[in-house]
Amino acid sequence: MNKSELIDAIAASADIPKAAAARALDAVTESITDALKKGESVVLVGFGTFAVKERAARTGRNPQTGNPIEIAAAKIPGFKAGKALKDAVN
Repeated sequence: MNKSELIDAIAASADIPKAAAARALDAVTESITDALKKGESVVLVGFGTFAVKERAARTGRNPQTGNPIEIAAAKIPGFKAGKALKDAVN
């Protein structure tokens, strides 16, 4: 499912116009992004948790030359599914 299909599903489920569904989806994604930028987590009970994870610096290898390279530490967004979502998928 891509973004436009998700907007169609939201509009049909909530019985609202597609434009309003698109604005609502954009607002949700923007709010989650802003919270993650601040280092906060977003918990949607029954769905899951969005959080920032720390990835440590490490040594990798250049696949073309085989030479070792240093890969810097980074912050990455992560998602952990909640129990209700896991149960719905299984």
